[in-house]
Amino acid sequence: MYERILCPIDGSPTSHRGLQEAIALALDRKATLRIVHVVDLQSALSGYGGMGVPAEVLDSMRRGGAEALSKARDEARSRGVDIEDQLAESTVGRVAEVIVQAARDWKADLLVVGTHGRRGVSHLFLGSDAEAIARLSPVPVLLVRATEAAAP
Repeated sequence: MYERILCPIDGSPTSHRGLQEAIALALDRKATLRIVHVVDLQSALSGYGGMGVPAEVLDSMRRGGAEALSKARDEARSRGVDIEDQLAESTVGRVAEVIVQAARDWKADLLVVGTHGRRGVSHLFLGSDAEAIARLSPVPVLLVRATEAAAP
């Protein structure tokens, strides 16, 4: 049923929980797993008041994303999963939109996303990439809740 599973990661314990579920599903379904890390340049720009972001900051963000992908790729391969990875950048719009577009472009048939499951005021202030992905995705989305230890 699921042959192409896409899982966004950001290096957090919550996204790692989603990755674990994606690996298990890929093993069970003999599916290909693609992990995606989005370098959020939009947020970086807003953090600098719309001014240019220093090259060192951008390089650091890209290195951090590449490192997160490398760790996740190594973990999946050590468990026997056929895995691909993608480092994407968000210069306009939300990270969720970049992830959904990556799923469309790759023709994923399932997205597996770690989520904090925030509600109430914290949800209003922080927003929810997982919720936006679920709302925008053209394919089914499996939301994987963070463990108690990983939840804020």
